[in-house]
Amino acid sequence: MNTATLCLGLACALACWALPVWAQTTIVSTQMRPVAEAEKMRKQVLNALPDVVFLPEDGNTVLTRMRAELGAARGQVSVLMALDGELAPIDQEGGLQDLDELVARLSTTRQFDPTALELGRMGGTRQRFVPVLTNTFQMVAHRRALPYLPRGANLQALTYPQLLEWARAIHAATGERKLGFPAGPKGLWWRFFQASFYPSHTGGVVRSFRSPEAEAGWAQLRALWPYVHPRSTNYAFMEEPLKSGEVWIAFDHTARMLPALLARPDEFVAFPAPSGAKGRGFMPVLVGLAIPRNAPDRAAAERVIDLLTQPATQARLLALFSFFPVVKTDLSGLPAGVQLASAGMAATLNAPDGIASRLPVQLGRKNGEFNKIYVDAFTRIVLRGEDIRRVLNEEARWLNDLLEDARVPCWAPDAPSGNQPCRVQ
Repeated sequence: MNTATLCLGLACALACWALPVWAQTTIVSTQMRPVAEAEKMRKQVLNALPDVVFLPEDGNTVLTRMRAELGAARGQVSVLMALDGELAPIDQEGGLQDLDELVARLSTTRQFDPTALELGRMGGTRQRFVPVLTNTFQMVAHRRALPYLPRGANLQALTYPQLLEWARAIHAATGERKLGFPAGPKGLWWRFFQASFYPSHTGGVVRSFRSPEAEAGWAQLRALWPYVHPRSTNYAFMEEPLKSGEVWIAFDHTARMLPALLARPDEFVAFPAPSGAKGRGFMPVLVGLAIPRNAPDRAAAERVIDLLTQPATQARLLALFSFFPVVKTDLSGLPAGVQLASAGMAATLNAPDGIASRLPVQLGRKNGEFNKIYVDAFTRIVLRGEDIRRVLNEEARWLNDLLEDARVPCWAPDAPSGNQPCRVQ
């Protein structure tokens, strides 16, 4: 009896061992991390592929995971889906495969945005990631504001002095402050400085923090603020102030204004943020797909990248997550508000005087401290009226201490600093 049971057990074990084992294709992503978004990704996008596991994780966890996995001969992650700045440190450690052949093959059936592809080379000559999604910060105005535009002003080429003149003219005509910013505790106010204000006025974000050009820019912002809606320091999203008419002109992340455009597309126009003395600052939020050096199955990884960059999938991702395509996609079937936002974003990303500013994701846990320095400078200079030069000198010391501690080299639009930490000049 015991011998028969043992033989049966061995037979079952051998039979199970002989069955084919279907490997899972694991995608680790810093995007679509909220539970509802992750479920949409699994059930409405990736369901077209068999045995795909979608694991959303924060950027620091992904970096730690990959550093551990890359020490093994064979890893478990097939595809990395992350911001370009989050992929950069993994690439610098030799952790990403070249994707030139894949991009060449995919380009026969779809048209990638050339700027996005160039960013995917990470400053080198080889394709390190395939762009998949993009977004940015831009401006939206109600059509009621357009009659007050300065004479000769072009929305697609607006300057900061013209924005001041525009806001002042609206105030003179209506008695109201109709320009709005997401300057509240939950708004992305620091991104205004990192994406638009500093690059436009100084050509950089860190090195030029206390430059004469920065002082001139801050003086302009101080002159503009009397025409900014007083509730701006409470705004988190500009959607509601635009929809209610409380604000006629707004700056924010595209996704945070999109609901207003979807609700009333005929009432709004979208356009790039203004230019300053150095050009037109903007921040391309670019999500890429990369294959780790020791991925278990490159063919499976390529199938994922193929799916996610198909025009139909790009349109679905836009509809689900408000991130915009990086390949030429027919958006005519999508709501008019989406098309409006897409046109404004395209104008922003392709502005002839554009200065691209990268997200400071390499700062990791110190990102919050970095952002706070820009908001603190605004609070002291604009809201409290403190001396501009003194504030910038004092905040520059905090900024240098933070960057020295983080040991982070400069990133665009600042000039490279090699292996040395970025510093305010």
